[in-house]
Amino acid sequence: MVISRALPRLVRFGRRRPPVVPQRILIAHHLLLGDTLMLTPLLAKLRQNFPSTEIVMTTPKAITPLYAKLPYGVRALPYDPRDAATLPPLFAESGFDLAIVPGDNRHSWLALALGARWIVAFAGDRPAYKSWPVDELIPYPNTPTAWSDMVAQLAPGPAPRPYAPGDWPEPPFRPFDTPTSPYCVLHVGASTPLKLWEPEKWHALARALTDLGLRVVWSGGKNEQHIVAQADPDGDFQSYAGRLDLAQLWHLVQGAQLLVSHDTGVAHLGRLTGTPTVTLFGPGSSIICGAGDFWRNAPYRAVTIPDFPCRNQHVLFKREIAWVRRCGRGVEECPAPRCMRAIDTAMVMDAVNELCPSTANAS
Repeated sequence: MVISRALPRLVRFGRRRPPVVPQRILIAHHLLLGDTLMLTPLLAKLRQNFPSTEIVMTTPKAITPLYAKLPYGVRALPYDPRDAATLPPLFAESGFDLAIVPGDNRHSWLALALGARWIVAFAGDRPAYKSWPVDELIPYPNTPTAWSDMVAQLAPGPAPRPYAPGDWPEPPFRPFDTPTSPYCVLHVGASTPLKLWEPEKWHALARALTDLGLRVVWSGGKNEQHIVAQADPDGDFQSYAGRLDLAQLWHLVQGAQLLVSHDTGVAHLGRLTGTPTVTLFGPGSSIICGAGDFWRNAPYRAVTIPDFPCRNQHVLFKREIAWVRRCGRGVEECPAPRCMRAIDTAMVMDAVNELCPSTANAS
């Protein structure tokens, strides 16, 4: 349906020109939670430089509720390329002066199908046909940069001001039993087993944080209760794993004194809520997924082993970038994540004590 609507436009359009002051802007993607939240500097930059422009962004259905109160005045529309029912509401929105495609360039076809008159995306995506509708291809930076700051470069104008808590209005949520303060959230889920820390280390961390006077609660996504069970076989600590939707999880994180998480989407919730956050990086890059310039004021620490030998792949969204150091291997190639096992509990507690010195002194 998308291609059938886009192809005639691709053939019909001749030479096009970028808009000077776009009246309607589309951000077209279908990214995971963390990558979607890292688009926030792009939203902030567009709103800052085009204060009266209508901005619409496609988002996966589960993520859309986080945008219910229109952060930066952006309307989020649910989109799933595997669900044709999400397309008619998008087609009803057709007619955009500018479209920005921050991830996979195949979504440039969606932008074209929605009548975008000028499409901007990153260069280098493969295969080449994914970029045929793109009018302006922007190269990735040639120096180490947080991906959140990279995507902001897809939009024209001055860089956005740094993020401050309150810039993103908290989403509405269904009430749930929240923990007694002061509490901390340990998020033990991840998108791949290769990002998981060992259960015994999570349990040792929970004990250490309890000794600091914090109530520990576990967090995990749907079908991740077994990870909590491995870390806390006796059920010593309250668990919210698999019980909360994203809006509820936002509020759980927002009320916490501390969030400790794998390198996963929930870690970025901590930045939006202003919650002190410690993130554990194994195969992922603490530079690419770090705070960067936009979140430079966020209370945040990364725990990682710099220059780990097998974190040696240079690919980001199918682009070869010389300075990138990541590992995208699967469990077939790497059955045991040495990069995660190299992180010990003391390293995490050092980051906690540095980030939350009042908690450490209270003990």
